Amino acid sequence: MQSILALSLILAPMFAGFALPHHKTWHTLAEKSLGYLVYLILIIIGIELGGVQNLHHELSNITLYLATLMALTLGVGLIPLVIFDKLTAKHINAQTTHRQPIPFKGSLVQLTCLAVGFIIAKYIHPTPPEHTITALLMILLFLVGICLKNSGVSLKQALLNKQGLHISIIFTLFTLAGGAIFAVLFDDVTITQGLALASGFGWYSLSGTIMTDAYGAVWGSVALLNDLGREILALIFIPAVMRLSPSASIGLSGVTGLDFTLPTLTQAGGMALMPTIISFGFITNIISPILMVLFASW
Repeated sequence: MQSILALSLILAPMFAGFALPHHKTWHTLAEKSLGYLVYLILIIIGIELGGVQNLHHELSNITLYLATLMALTLGVGLIPLVIFDKLTAKHINAQTTHRQPIPFKGSLVQLTCLAVGFIIAKYIHPTPPEHTITALLMILLFLVGICLKNSGVSLKQALLNKQGLHISIIFTLFTLAGGAIFAVLFDDVTITQGLALASGFGWYSLSGTIMTDAYGAVWGSVALLNDLGREILALIFIPAVMRLSPSASIGLSGVTGLDFTLPTLTQAGGMALMPTIISFGFITNIISPILMVLFASW
């Protein structure tokens, strides 16, 4: 009952934002506010991490957790999508276009915000008010709901795209399987925690916030860096993976297929993939926060 209540309280803002009528001005304002809010959240997570006692003793564990989680969520989550393309003969030859420079600027800014928060914690020692992370999370999801509503794609349209729906189901089930394997490998990680950590799907600001609130700053940082790492790897490897399997390249993008990595995907695979990419990105943006909050509440 408590997990259902927590799920309702956290996700209600997203559905409230999605329920608002379409309004271009609201969408523009929500997008701008979302960017600034993400920076604020990253700074707060950095402050929380900087306040961890004996952090230097945790660094080796964080590195091990991060490397293992990334390997499992990416490997176990993407290999079945390659097999899916082979079995269903859905392989589409990627168009060959001039490769654009990889936009690392956004990732560097995000890491800088995390570092700024860490430095603030070390030298100023601030204490964020209780429930700050939860409040910021609710605002974040409200703005995400507005952006999803104004993306021009409805849930019905997303679900009617069979290819996008199939990729979403396979990606979700096997990425969660990677999280379950992660939990089995480490005695201090429960199955539900492993599933929660795997449910970020590249949404670093959300996973970092939820995991910090549920499991502490160390695990919040592991989740954040795991999902930020997916975004960076997607930008680098989507063109190469696209030649092997369009479904796997879409899965590699995770939730960012709806925004940040969308140009890279369409450039590598062509505009014919756009409906599938949008469907996959929309569905994963809906189910990722639901799964994270649900598993983290258990």
